[in-house]
Amino acid sequence: MYDAIVVGARCAGSPTAMLLARRGFRVLLLDRAGFPSDTLSTHYIHQPGVAALRRWGLLDRVVASGCPPARHWTFDLGPFALTGFPPAADPGGVDYCPRRSVLDAILVQGAVEAGAELREHFSVQELVWDGDRVVGVRGRSSGGPTVTERARIVVGADGLRSLVGRSVQAPLLDRRSSLTCSYYSYWSGVPCGGLELHPRAGGAVIAMLTHEQQVCVAVQWPVAEAAAVRADVEGSFLRAVERHTPELAERMRAGRREEHFAGTADLPFFYRQPYGPGWALVGDASYHQDPGTGQGISDAFRDAELLAEALDAGLSGRVPLETALRAYAQRRDTASRPMYELTYKLCQLQPPSAEDQALFGALIGNQDDTNHFFGVLSGTVPVATFFAPENIGRIIEAATSRAAV
Repeated sequence: MYDAIVVGARCAGSPTAMLLARRGFRVLLLDRAGFPSDTLSTHYIHQPGVAALRRWGLLDRVVASGCPPARHWTFDLGPFALTGFPPAADPGGVDYCPRRSVLDAILVQGAVEAGAELREHFSVQELVWDGDRVVGVRGRSSGGPTVTERARIVVGADGLRSLVGRSVQAPLLDRRSSLTCSYYSYWSGVPCGGLELHPRAGGAVIAMLTHEQQVCVAVQWPVAEAAAVRADVEGSFLRAVERHTPELAERMRAGRREEHFAGTADLPFFYRQPYGPGWALVGDASYHQDPGTGQGISDAFRDAELLAEALDAGLSGRVPLETALRAYAQRRDTASRPMYELTYKLCQLQPPSAEDQALFGALIGNQDDTNHFFGVLSGTVPVATFFAPENIGRIIEAATSRAAV
């Protein structure tokens, strides 16, 4: 009997297992993959996620892996670009864009060192029930017999198509269809100072510096174009970069693509009810949004901490487990909802509204507020604080005053 079985050992599951094991709980961590291994990803860890790695004692390992820090953002709107960096979330004040084969192996190692039992190449076939309560899992390691393991709680950290979430029929809340189709690959020999965002009407291009001084370049199209993109991924990709940002296209031509393209059009928005009798969900299994704002890893780290705190309170008996998990769901919703709505707006890939044009124009030459705008996307500045009418009015009024001088 385990205290917790965590299904899925990537950026939500391993931290959850690690934090529970550090609190003295007996944890079984399962994943159908082995580590190190790659997976589809946004790659980017915003400052709040970096701060979590620092709290957990794992940031030094990311740094030692050779992942370069990002200290500079470019938000290229076409006619002009805003540059700067978000306000610091902790003394480090940097972002990282690691390859998932490196990051996930570090997270798994952290969970094992904390005392979690890891089983790689293990496929969970079904949940085990006692009445209406989940009490374990049934599955098998590669080439091994089917086994049953039991626990006080089963945590689904198994992604967008979560088997745990589907098995318990976790209600889908506020589900919205995919807005974009997204593909990415890696180039060497392409100069890149950190994070480049090139939003356009009808598409977007993102460039990020990652391991081995390679640049991960991602392109987003409206989801209606997904079939045409899949029919010719490379051609569609290169044409989109050339159309949206010719200067980046020129840099890429001077470099070399190092890997195949990876991507998907399966990028829905949704919340799942993240708990029930004997089960809980975290990471993409809990809620999902388009990767265009790069929130996935940082959100997974945040919610792993929230869930581990709730499970510690509930499993230790300090509060009823259902009460603790209800509080976890409320904290998840409060923390994620503003960015969920902003991401939904941005990933419609529409031309900027008159109000947005006025704001972006007013940020030219205003470094402090430009950095705060970047902080909204990074998660170091609350969405509601920056976009409060009085704050937007102040920014535009200041720009008008500068122009009149």
